[in-house]
Amino acid sequence: MSSLNADLEVPPKHFIPAVPAKRILFTGSTIVFLIAAVKLLLHLYAARNYGYFVDELYFIACGNRLAWGYVDMPPLIAAMMKLTRLPFGDSLQSIRFFAAVAGAANILLAGRIARELGGGRFAQGLTALAVLVASANLSMDHYMSMNAFEPLFWMGCALLVIRIIKTGNQKLWLWFGLIAGIGLNNKYSMAFFCLGIVTSLLLTRERRAFLQPWIWLGAALALVLILPNFIWNIQHHFPFLELMANIRRSGANMAFSPLEFLRIQVLFLLPVTLPIWFSGLCWFLFSKDGQPYRVLGYTYLVALFIMFLPNGKPYYLLPVYPMLMASGAVLLENFFSRPRLQWAKPSYALLLLVFGISGVPFALPVLSPEAYVRYSILMHFAPPPIERVRLGPLPHFFADQFGWEEMTQAVAKAYASLPADERKYV
Repeated sequence: MSSLNADLEVPPKHFIPAVPAKRILFTGSTIVFLIAAVKLLLHLYAARNYGYFVDELYFIACGNRLAWGYVDMPPLIAAMMKLTRLPFGDSLQSIRFFAAVAGAANILLAGRIARELGGGRFAQGLTALAVLVASANLSMDHYMSMNAFEPLFWMGCALLVIRIIKTGNQKLWLWFGLIAGIGLNNKYSMAFFCLGIVTSLLLTRERRAFLQPWIWLGAALALVLILPNFIWNIQHHFPFLELMANIRRSGANMAFSPLEFLRIQVLFLLPVTLPIWFSGLCWFLFSKDGQPYRVLGYTYLVALFIMFLPNGKPYYLLPVYPMLMASGAVLLENFFSRPRLQWAKPSYALLLLVFGISGVPFALPVLSPEAYVRYSILMHFAPPPIERVRLGPLPHFFADQFGWEEMTQAVAKAYASLPADERKYV
């Protein structure tokens, strides 16, 4: 009898406990994936509305004339525009497909950062939801531009820094250099994040990385990848620097004080996400659990200081926030885990969702222009301007998606009216 009881109580050697289906369906990774899928579908739907954004027409033209550099940008976005048009054509949905995928991938990456920082299911889901509802993220991922891809490079490097700190594997600096080098070919502001990382390493005990060869090899790899563009700039007398100087002299961009800059950050990211990313910054800078990753908190402060300099637009700093939302979600998960605060988890998630839905019309063209104006009046809100040019009742981001077909027709009509011997000079 005792032998029979023992057989019943001790599982066979190869027995594998069954995992409840509910547990499988609602893991942190699953929740993050579902939220990323929602973002992808939302962008695919909105992509068909309005028209081409002005920058997209420029990128198409650059894609037809591939080079190692352009007056105002590195070469990657032109090559990607060329690549997406080859199989899919020039429809709005086709040229914006890669941007939509990048936006969804940013959510997956942010969720992974939360997981690496010790976040459980709630922290991962809250991170993904916060990145989803941030209005500026929706706007930037709506159309094809380097801004849609920049967060992947910044946060890809941030994830590698976390892995290096956790594992001590210094060879990962090679991957950091690879991602940074590609990121520099996407947008020069990748250098701001790299500068923040280097400065922050020197301010923490992670400065020991400079005593080994891997971080130097990673830096060399990044420089090799950006070298063709650097040579192009030398050959063309650094037109990007001249362009920035001209913009500064013209006063085309709005000038913001540090407090105004921070206020716009809050509006861009949706005010309801402020407790997440601000607590995330505090978690990096002041908490015992965040102390090993303090380099990322310092990196944010360095990047923020750089953006306070003249010509810094508020959206330039947006790629850095997913890591703060991840760390903030980890902190809030621990705080809300107290028995008396369990109710706060679904409540705060619902609050994010409600405010996020109400903010979608300000970020994506889901309403007609007339309906948007009525909605803006009803909500007593309009996105803050970042340029001095005003193009009517619509915000600059929406207004720049109208008028291009009419302009094309007018130019074609004027061209057709020219004598045949003059057309060859146009």
